[in-house]
Amino acid sequence: MNPGAGRLRCEMGDSEEALVDPVHGHGSQSLTNLLVTGRAVAHVWDNVKYVGGIALEGVVSQPSVGFLTLLERLHYCTVGWNLKNPRYPVWVLASETHLTVLFSPDGRLTAPPSARQVAQRSFDALDKDQAGFLPTSQLPELMAACDLVAEEEYVDLMRRQLDPDQLGIVLKVPFLDEFFPETADGRPPDSFTVYHYNGLTRSNPGGKVRLVKGDACLLETDVQSSTANSTILTCLQSRWPRIDVRWHGAAPSIN
Repeated sequence: MNPGAGRLRCEMGDSEEALVDPVHGHGSQSLTNLLVTGRAVAHVWDNVKYVGGIALEGVVSQPSVGFLTLLERLHYCTVGWNLKNPRYPVWVLASETHLTVLFSPDGRLTAPPSARQVAQRSFDALDKDQAGFLPTSQLPELMAACDLVAEEEYVDLMRRQLDPDQLGIVLKVPFLDEFFPETADGRPPDSFTVYHYNGLTRSNPGGKVRLVKGDACLLETDVQSSTANSTILTCLQSRWPRIDVRWHGAAPSIN
C-alpha cells in the first residue's frame, strides 16, 4: 500500500490533521481507516455526507476488515454499515485509547449488502440533508437508481401511493418497505464463536498475551443496561445490540 502523501492529504480532507498525534502518539481515525480500508478518510459513516454544503467523505464500500468503536455506544459517533459488515468476520475494536481485534470462524456473520441496503444507499445519496425524505419530484430519479420501473405512468401511481396525503414528500422507510421489504435472509446466526486478541501484556491476566475464546449468543432483548461494566460487550453491542458473550476465562479487555 503506497498511496502517496498527496493522495492521503486529499482523502483526509483536513490539511491540519496529523495521522499520528505528535504529543500523545495516538493514531487518528484517518490512520485507522487507512489501515482497515486502504483509504485515509476521516469519517466512519457510509459514503458522503453533506454538512453546510461541504462534502465529508466516509467509507464507500465493504472493506475486508471491519471496525467497531466503544464511542458509538456512548453516542459520540455512528459507524456505517460498511465498516460493521466487512467481507470477512474480522473487526478492529476501538476503545478510547487502544485497538484490539475480534474475529470469528463463522462466515454467516458477513454477507454482501442486501437489495434493501443498496436501495437505502441510493435514497441516502439523493437525501443530501439526511432528512429521511425526498420531494416527490425526485421519485423518478430514485426509482431509476434502484433499478425499478421508472415509466411516467407507473411513477405517478407510486407517487400517489407513497404520498397519500399529498404532502409532496416520499419517506424513506415506507419507500423501502414498499419495494424492498425486510426478509430473514442475511440475518446473523443466534449463536456463534468469537475470539479476541489484545496485544498489550498489561491488559492480559498474568501478563501473558493470548487469544480469548467466547461463546456469543443473541438474546431476545437489548442487554445494554445489564452490561454497563463490560466495555468489550458495550463495544460489540454497537454491531449486535442483543449480544451476550460467555468467555472462556476472564472477560478480555479492549484497553
